[in-house]
Amino acid sequence: MYQLTVSLDEFLAEYWQKKPIIIKGGFKNFEDPISPDEIAGLAMEEDVDSRFVSNLNDQWVAEHGPFSADKFESLGETNWSFIIQAANHWHSGAAQLVEPFLGMPNWLFDDLMISYSVKDGGVGPHIDQYDVFIIQGSGQRHWRVGALDEGQYKETSRHVALRQIEGFEPIIDDILEPGDILYIPPGFPHDGYALEPSMSYSVGFRSPKEQELISNFADYVLAHDMGDVHMHNPALTTQDGNGKIQTSDLQHLTTMLNSSLQNPEIIQDFMGCMLSQSRHQLDIVAPEQLWTAEEVQLHIMNGGVINRVAGLRALYHEQDSGIAYINGEVIKVAEQDRAIITLLCDQDWLAIENLGQEISSANVALICELINKGYWFIEE
Repeated sequence: MYQLTVSLDEFLAEYWQKKPIIIKGGFKNFEDPISPDEIAGLAMEEDVDSRFVSNLNDQWVAEHGPFSADKFESLGETNWSFIIQAANHWHSGAAQLVEPFLGMPNWLFDDLMISYSVKDGGVGPHIDQYDVFIIQGSGQRHWRVGALDEGQYKETSRHVALRQIEGFEPIIDDILEPGDILYIPPGFPHDGYALEPSMSYSVGFRSPKEQELISNFADYVLAHDMGDVHMHNPALTTQDGNGKIQTSDLQHLTTMLNSSLQNPEIIQDFMGCMLSQSRHQLDIVAPEQLWTAEEVQLHIMNGGVINRVAGLRALYHEQDSGIAYINGEVIKVAEQDRAIITLLCDQDWLAIENLGQEISSANVALICELINKGYWFIEE
């Protein structure tokens, strides 16, 4: 079990989206939860988002997986990295690195990225628009972080798959040892390279862009067949200049556009559905033989555990704990069963310890439905 040596509340108050910092010994006695061989294995999997980046002789190469075994046999001893996105979806040991950050909103959490680099391996100077905690595993990595981007940095194109900048003056220039944590807010340029074979774990938090909200809401409106009405104006009169958009018509059209945006129930459901969808592939596999409610209840009463699929988002609104949003779906329960919603969303496992002895038939049926969708699973 990994435990931060700093208070998350104090960190948020002083540093979150304000300034970068290195937390020396953020995790004491840190041990890697995954080996380089396991990273290589993940990089060969079809469903896993993996990358290879090389900068030998300043010639940048970036490739996306899956990779064959031949790839690993032809590598040199310096200047390359393998990167695994959403490693928490595929490796239970690595996923434990996310647990110390569970005080953060789940809808903000993006993924755990793992990088294995040999000497001088890295991805070059760049700027991200999300918050990241970079945990140093085995080995050492030299990190530089610059001042907040206010338009002073120039992008460069060393490779089409890498968004880099030309360089920056560092405000942080240090070497990370195992267990150290580098926090970088959005907009701060940074560059890290391995001094020796090295593991890094990046816990990333990302909010949606305004563009994404608008685009996703448009898709939501179409998918739910909303707003299928035209503007009608039976009081229309002639106007002097047929190219003119009259102020009254503009106001009418604006009212139509705002009608859905000003409906709290529509916005609540839209946000819940959108925010509960992961940006990364999930390991969702429905059981070959569907479970019955009776089998699920017996499993629970016999002390069995039901686990949520790693990375699956289950959310609820503060003002309405009777509705859950799970992987983009809306789940509603009766008033007397509201407790199951917070349990599903706040815990990643279900058992008699948190469900209680008197679990209702409706709750058993809901859990059974989620198991049969592959969202929760029983290890057999």
